[in-house]
Amino acid sequence: MTTGGTIASIADDSGVLRPARTGADLLGDAYREDVEVVDVTAKDSSQLSVADWDTITAAITAAVERTADGVVVTHGTDTLEETALWLELTYDGAAPVVLTGAAKSADAPDADGPANLRDAIALAGRADARGLGVLISFGGAVLAPLGTQKIAGGFDGPRVTDGKEHPFLGVVSAASAPRVDVVACYVGADATALDACVAAGARGVVLEALGSGNAPGAVIHAVRRHCAAGVAVAVSTRVPGGRVGAHYGPGKELADAGAVMVQRLRPPQARVLLMAALATGSAVGEVFARWG
Repeated sequence: MTTGGTIASIADDSGVLRPARTGADLLGDAYREDVEVVDVTAKDSSQLSVADWDTITAAITAAVERTADGVVVTHGTDTLEETALWLELTYDGAAPVVLTGAAKSADAPDADGPANLRDAIALAGRADARGLGVLISFGGAVLAPLGTQKIAGGFDGPRVTDGKEHPFLGVVSAASAPRVDVVACYVGADATALDACVAAGARGVVLEALGSGNAPGAVIHAVRRHCAAGVAVAVSTRVPGGRVGAHYGPGKELADAGAVMVQRLRPPQARVLLMAALATGSAVGEVFARWG
């Protein structure tokens, strides 16, 4: 199943990369009679919406109902980690779903898309991949969605070598998930952004906090207000690889205000996990204690 992204992109007349290759184009000489091609959409993944998650899910469900042994989804790398986690949290089929993409465009002389696609198709057809849920195949590695993030040239995340946990929360549409926003913290940050998100209808907010989970006083006061009003607040960090906890005074104040500390997920995936928790009616604190 194709959704666009760099793996399907070629340069237009002005040299700008845009998704233009179909699934049949991508398969090329690797085409096999036992591989069915479904062109779902053709977007740069920065342009995908949560409605597209439902479209992708529907296509996966239809394929599995047609007795597909596995499903491969080609996807842009900008938001692949978010789509992969949403699918992981809401898909419970036995057939593996494998997401892949490319760091280089389809018309690049050293394009990595063909090799990634071949690896993904092989992985999706393996008997030992059944029941593993959603996987990411990229650059010769197989990764679990939870905890994976984009880095220059690819992805960094937990490698799957001998099975993995499947953090399934429930079958639910993305359209049913309440609005969840990400708010950045910085020197002098106040309540403006957080208040605006809640006023726009956010029922959950992820703070891209400082250090190990700290925020300016004005943000802490706003968190206290909004948590008391029933808004779920999760605290991640802007520090790559940073470990969040209530170790310092501001972090302790956030926790005391009702915010949930996110131990391992970066803000984009923390947002997806919070969306899924709220959409399925799961206890936010318990979900983040186990999967965040």
